[in-house]
Amino acid sequence: MSNFILDLTIAIPVRNEEQNLPKCLAAIGPDLARHVVVIDSGSTDKTTEIAKIYGAEVIDFKWDGKFPKKRNWYLQNHTPNTKWVMFLDADELLTDDFKTELRATLQRDEEYVGFWLRYTIYFLGKENKGGYFLHKLALFKTGTGEYERIDEDQWSHLDMEIHEHPVLNGKVGTIKSKIDHRDLRGVSYYVTKHNEYSSWEAARFLKLSKDTDAKQHWSWMQRIKYSLIKTPLLGPIYFLGSFFVMGGFRDGTRGFTFALLKMAYFTQTYLKIREIIAADKENKTLPENEKQTVLTV
Repeated sequence: MSNFILDLTIAIPVRNEEQNLPKCLAAIGPDLARHVVVIDSGSTDKTTEIAKIYGAEVIDFKWDGKFPKKRNWYLQNHTPNTKWVMFLDADELLTDDFKTELRATLQRDEEYVGFWLRYTIYFLGKENKGGYFLHKLALFKTGTGEYERIDEDQWSHLDMEIHEHPVLNGKVGTIKSKIDHRDLRGVSYYVTKHNEYSSWEAARFLKLSKDTDAKQHWSWMQRIKYSLIKTPLLGPIYFLGSFFVMGGFRDGTRGFTFALLKMAYFTQTYLKIREIIAADKENKTLPENEKQTVLTV
């Protein structure tokens, strides 16, 4: 298939990504998308200079601590003038296989308004052969939706949507060829992020469980996860699924410890949900002048 330029904007949210960004932009290449934009949160290194060298537009983002965050802010204030928009992280590299399938898919599948994208996973310096698969709904038609809104007062100070999914009006498909997610940071970073994200996950679940409209947009995987997340079963079930069903055993001890860490993550989330509920109940029984600030959603 000939290399035609897609009616697509690739948006890359960044902050201090001078190490990863050159590889990311080089992998996109000059003949894939009509527009490449880098959305920068006050980088102090050479991130913005690198973006301009590669011909990407640079947009400055300053978060005021309120909705919208970075991706929704971009969609609302700098709406792409292309048919499609894809969000890409600086440590994600588009492979030749992915770009070939992307061209064929966007040319052919008019019935879809968005696509789940799949990614490689690295652990202990090597790419996993099996186990947990990473996927994100990061490619969709401009104007068909935006990232879910979650009020985060008191429990998160991240300026960008992390685990939120776009809520789209229409049919969603999947592109099977993987994007190479070159996250080679060590175990300490991995464990620290699990602690942060499990707090986020617990608060997010308790918020969304009260939102009947949000429930209607849950994917089948979210429905399974959220049906188990208030029990201690999700962690062990995930371990069995990751290591045995999804082939984590093919990575030997790396696959085993990877599944253990993921089990610990979901167990942390379960415990934090219990903690929030208990603290909230206790707070409601106190007189007004004795109430403490409780982590709420």
